[in-house]
Amino acid sequence: MMTSKLLAKQLHQVYFGGNWTASNFKDSLQDITIEMANEKVGDLNTILALTFHIHYYVKGTAEVFKGGELTIRDKFSFDHPTIQNNEDWQEFQNIMWNEAKEFISLIEQLDDNKLNDFMAEEKYGTYFKNIAGIIEHTHYHLGQINVIKKIIISHKEIS
Repeated sequence: MMTSKLLAKQLHQVYFGGNWTASNFKDSLQDITIEMANEKVGDLNTILALTFHIHYYVKGTAEVFKGGELTIRDKFSFDHPTIQNNEDWQEFQNIMWNEAKEFISLIEQLDDNKLNDFMAEEKYGTYFKNIAGIIEHTHYHLGQINVIKKIIISHKEIS
């Protein structure tokens, strides 16, 4: 299997399931209400903030794959929209899942020879480094989301 297809598969698995960690983004958010997503636990980021942050890089990198400019900046990566109801929370997630699927498809179509090319500018590294980084980044913050979720649920059970 080609490297780009393997990378696409790994991103698909962290978003939608099938990886050996048995943890994925979509299933982890499935039973999180907007109240839980907005709940602040100590000085940790909220689940909503982490969800937006994870996907910010997927969405921004996808634009480059479609021929656009790299316009995302780290300083804006936690600037999530205000979401107050479960309908808007579900819509936000649906958009995320669709954009992730589109990005995964773009990765699948990427010629393996392009993986060693610099993405946008040399300072941002290669396509491979960016895709692998997004996968690692998603796993990292997905772990945080799951820990925060457990804390919120355990506090509700104690109350």
